Amino acid sequence: MTIESSTVYLLEVESGYAVEAKLRDAISEDQLRDWEDHWQPALWIALLRLDAEGVRQVRPQSAHWNWQTKMERIRGLLAHQTFCIVCDGITQGMMQVDLTRTSRIESQRAKPLVYVDYLENAPWNRPELYNPARYRGVGSMLIRAAIELSLQEEFQGRIGLHSLPQANNFYGRKCGMTDLGPDAAYQGLRYFEMTPKQARSFIETGEEKGRST
Repeated sequence: MTIESSTVYLLEVESGYAVEAKLRDAISEDQLRDWEDHWQPALWIALLRLDAEGVRQVRPQSAHWNWQTKMERIRGLLAHQTFCIVCDGITQGMMQVDLTRTSRIESQRAKPLVYVDYLENAPWNRPELYNPARYRGVGSMLIRAAIELSLQEEFQGRIGLHSLPQANNFYGRKCGMTDLGPDAAYQGLRYFEMTPKQARSFIETGEEKGRST
């Protein structure tokens, strides 16, 4: 398998400078090792520190995600693709998408879209865990990758996803996706979609918005 890589830029929060990173169209063994060897310890160190400070409500709702298991479930399935962002030699974010879903928005109903199954930022990039966070823009860059894949598949930029409550504001306000409300068939999580028009708007302004994500 050939892994393609493109250059993107993240904001290094402490210095305020843009730094070069790589967007890769795969999650490989390197990313799974980073998740196990770096993400997991960083998450639990932060949670123990916050627990000691009496701040328990910031526990990430994705803390139980196991990327090893997620990758095993889609191994060999061509309808599922993965992406990651690497900066400073370590994985900063990962995303898994499904190309078999269709749109729910009335104007786009039943048209194909890129469904974002999972998108997660490294613990040190989450300001609720680390202050200051290390990098900003990881989530925005991965959403942009989903849009670019949608365009490549001739889905016109349509993407959809179910959001964990902690991420509702990011997808609704910062990404400009349409909130279709809680989905009783999917653990009550809110379902968001991005139309072709919203995708064009995100591509035009997402880089600037990404500075705050």
